[in-house]
Amino acid sequence: MTTILIDYDSGNLHSAQKAFQRMAAEGGHGPVLVTADPDAVARAERIVLPGDGAFPACRRGLQAIDGLEEALIDAVENRAVPFLGICVGMQMLTTWGREYEDVRGFGWVPGEVTRIAPADPALKVPHMGWNDLVIDQAHPVLSGIETGDHAYFVHSYAMQPTEPAHLLAHVDYGGPVTAIVGTRNVVGAQFHPEKSQRAGLRLIANFLDWRP
Repeated sequence: MTTILIDYDSGNLHSAQKAFQRMAAEGGHGPVLVTADPDAVARAERIVLPGDGAFPACRRGLQAIDGLEEALIDAVENRAVPFLGICVGMQMLTTWGREYEDVRGFGWVPGEVTRIAPADPALKVPHMGWNDLVIDQAHPVLSGIETGDHAYFVHSYAMQPTEPAHLLAHVDYGGPVTAIVGTRNVVGAQFHPEKSQRAGLRLIANFLDWRP
């Protein structure tokens, strides 16, 4: 089973690759490759889309690599390949990103991405650091992860899913902030699992075991 981490010049993938390789080895899974090759994405059995920075830049970075976005969409929509989006990679699952300008996402998790607006003015944006997860509903990728487990966040914008059924977990930061979403063969984590210690490694291991 080959897991692909898509490289489109959006952040340093080294720590993510190490975390996925570690959990793949522990779980007896196949190789974890970092690549921008559309042919590799077309053959992948699991796909991870990381993302750091602004929604528009990440979206255009994907589109700038010939054939990459098409291979990704075909894998997720037509082959039902298990997919994990991380940080902005999760945000791109939604219908619209509202960061600086209106940019379309993939539309797999209907909704939009808007700037975090904490009710407490003392809370700063970006939302940066550790926060406690609140599990909203069970999902195989959340097996062994409980309310109160810590995850590491760095972001100023957050997804607002249209359907409550797609919200798997949130955190409280002057109000609820979406942390994990999921539907069909797609899941997304706003936090960085490779930096989130036990809970993050457990999520990675669960994703590698997941059979949607």
